[in-house]
Amino acid sequence: MSDNAELVKLYSSRILALTADMPFTDRLPDADATVKKRAPLCGSTVTVDVKIQNGVISSFGQDVKACALGQASAAILGGAVIGRTVAELEAARDELRAMLKNDGPVPQAPFDGLEALLPARDYKNRHASILLAFDAVVEAAQLAQAQKE
Repeated sequence: MSDNAELVKLYSSRILALTADMPFTDRLPDADATVKKRAPLCGSTVTVDVKIQNGVISSFGQDVKACALGQASAAILGGAVIGRTVAELEAARDELRAMLKNDGPVPQAPFDGLEALLPARDYKNRHASILLAFDAVVEAAQLAQAQKE
């Protein structure tokens, strides 16, 4: 398959649609925790804000400056993050990492939309950007939860 055909597969219309419809792009002025992460290889950055109530994410905001794959990952995260526990977010992050790096299965619902990123398995230089939002939200959720305990 040609390089162009591979890129078309990687940047599918589904990926591009996700980037255009990213939820929760407004920052939270009263966040319980804020975490900014940067992927050194590509320069992508993600900043997430979270509020936790009764052990689950009750409010979320994100500022994403990343490639289409990183944006798509953040969009999928944003669509499922409200109502999730720290443990659920950790599991989703770990499942996403395993899917990309170890040919693991697609993460479980409600993060199963990450299936759209399966073609990125072969592009190791894109993995950090794809994982960025998940790494940031897990750290923010852990910090917020620790403050509540």
